[in-house]
Amino acid sequence: MERYEEEEYLACCGSTQFAKEMVKASPFASVQEAVSAARDIWFNKVDVNGWLEAFSAHPQIGQSPSPDHIAAAAQWSKGEQSTALATATSSTLQELSDWNARYRHKFGFIFLICASGRSSAEILAELKKRYPNRPIVEFEIAAQEQMKVTELRLVKLFSSKIKSTSKGNEHATVSVKKAEEDRVSIISGHLTTTIESSSGKASQISTRTRPPITTHVLDVSRGSPAAGVEVCLEIWKGTQPRPLFGEPDVGGWVFQGSSTTDADGRSGQLMNIVDVVNPGIYRISFNTGKYCPSGFFPCVSIVFEIKESQNREHFHVPLLLSPFSFTTYRGS
Repeated sequence: MERYEEEEYLACCGSTQFAKEMVKASPFASVQEAVSAARDIWFNKVDVNGWLEAFSAHPQIGQSPSPDHIAAAAQWSKGEQSTALATATSSTLQELSDWNARYRHKFGFIFLICASGRSSAEILAELKKRYPNRPIVEFEIAAQEQMKVTELRLVKLFSSKIKSTSKGNEHATVSVKKAEEDRVSIISGHLTTTIESSSGKASQISTRTRPPITTHVLDVSRGSPAAGVEVCLEIWKGTQPRPLFGEPDVGGWVFQGSSTTDADGRSGQLMNIVDVVNPGIYRISFNTGKYCPSGFFPCVSIVFEIKESQNREHFHVPLLLSPFSFTTYRGS
């Protein structure tokens, strides 16, 4: 079973909180187990400040790491940007620098993307595509990209430890090969956009570490997460294919799960962790009246549809709440 120091996990993800939680959760029997724990810690235990700390640990795309970077993190960062730098021209680098500055001025943190294997043109196009996003939307996307980077680095960390102890040992050589196979499996399972292989058979790699439908609530009036909000998830099972506006829906909704938001505004598990979510119409309801008795809305419900073609996607439905208004959006 592998055990690593806090600084080694800090090289994988620049959040001190993340590194401490990984040490507490270790040792891990495999890299898959470490990645699973890392996802849970990053999305459910690291707070907003921890996310920002991790973002700030990255060099700007197109730039070299600063001298005060952890050595392993600096080396990995150079490798991750190698394709981008190899395909960049002086004009592309200048344009990347200009857009990075615009991005940081708007959002307050650097543009973050899992750059491995991406050309400078691809990265620049993605930066321009994400720039119009609202800050809260972009914050969530950046967190997802950070997790991709963390996963890749955890695989490298585990592989390097096995390689360093395997010289002249046939059994360890087999372990190295297995670790490399694990690496390919994890990367392809996380980064691929293809759900089925060319033969039409579904992939057997499980990539979920949390339910396919999640939510969290932010209190805009206080500028902080909303803790203690009761949340309920239901699916439509009425006689009609879908609920109709103006028609009674008594008995049409079937309970799936409920929870209460934590100190970071995130709900607990609202449904089972499954690779394939049942297509259908879902409703998430928030007991906003109990959270803010003087507010205008006694409760808020959000209805959305998951289609057959989307049954492997992740649906994140945050709620921005103030006493007299609310806003929501669907994050991927």
